Amino acid sequence: MIRQVCFAALGALAAILVAAAPAAAQAPATFDGLRVTFCGTSGPLPVRDRAKPCVAVQAGDQLYLVDVGPEATENLMLWRLPIAKARAVFLTHLHSDHIGEVGEFNLQSWVAGRPAPLALVGPAGVEKVAAGFNLAYALDHGYRRAHHEHGAFKLPLPAGELKARVVRPRGPTAQAWRDGALTVTAIVVAHEPVTPAFAYRFDYKGRSVVISGDTRKWPGLAAGAKGADVLIHEAQNDAMTRQMAQALTATGNPRMSSLITDTLTYHTTPVEAAEVARAAGVKALVLYHLTQAGLPFFSPDAFTRGIAAVGPLDWRLASEGMTIDLPAGGTEIRYGQLSPAGSSR
Repeated sequence: MIRQVCFAALGALAAILVAAAPAAAQAPATFDGLRVTFCGTSGPLPVRDRAKPCVAVQAGDQLYLVDVGPEATENLMLWRLPIAKARAVFLTHLHSDHIGEVGEFNLQSWVAGRPAPLALVGPAGVEKVAAGFNLAYALDHGYRRAHHEHGAFKLPLPAGELKARVVRPRGPTAQAWRDGALTVTAIVVAHEPVTPAFAYRFDYKGRSVVISGDTRKWPGLAAGAKGADVLIHEAQNDAMTRQMAQALTATGNPRMSSLITDTLTYHTTPVEAAEVARAAGVKALVLYHLTQAGLPFFSPDAFTRGIAAVGPLDWRLASEGMTIDLPAGGTEIRYGQLSPAGSSR
């Protein structure tokens, strides 16, 4: 029995080490197109088995993230995404549940072998976020370099920096990034008092995906997403939100009840997200940043009630590790699911 336990423990440790292996040791990707991986799909409340908002987008062999909420970096490493290939993180806005793990992802992708600074792209204020994380992690970076840099193994400190790139739109959209065949467009959305707040549209070799970030229902997002393959849109069920607020009041927590009630003014319901998708003429809608997912009263049917009445639409709820493949130059949309070891099942 002891021998079996030892072998089981060694197997578990090996799985962890393989999952955390640098991208250089992983097999090169042969897929060309846009590949989306959901590395965080919850709202800001603590729930099991869902990280805070994070969407990974691979364009060819380069990796980009939209937001990095708490717990998301662990998912990326367990799934063996090529984090050393990360070029940029796009922040939709500067709420804590969207930026909380920027510093950790920056560190882990640098340790994995990222050869250059990580661009941190977003609205005004992103420069403060970059400077803050750089300062907070400066000693840690120095310790790791002093301990681990030897022989061919290098940890250049400049490559471990975050470099801010502020997007300042003069209209409803602005180009946020261009890298070869990839163009990323920032779309102004409505999340007041957070302003500006962005959605991002990724266009690569004839394929396109739009990620909403946080917003109330907004016509400008439908315009910016026009004709995209996939719209990934946040969703919060208002009836469930009111139910939660009432329960908090009844159990003697009026402060949290007030905070929860306030969120009704700056999020989008699943039905409204479907209406935006229909107006944009997208091929598919995926709901993410699911505020109530994982809470005791949540059920997919109740959460999405009413979507069918909006009209014909290919839609689904995001889950941790869900993938979307959009092959370059084609029209196919392929869905998959990553296992902890990084393979699709």
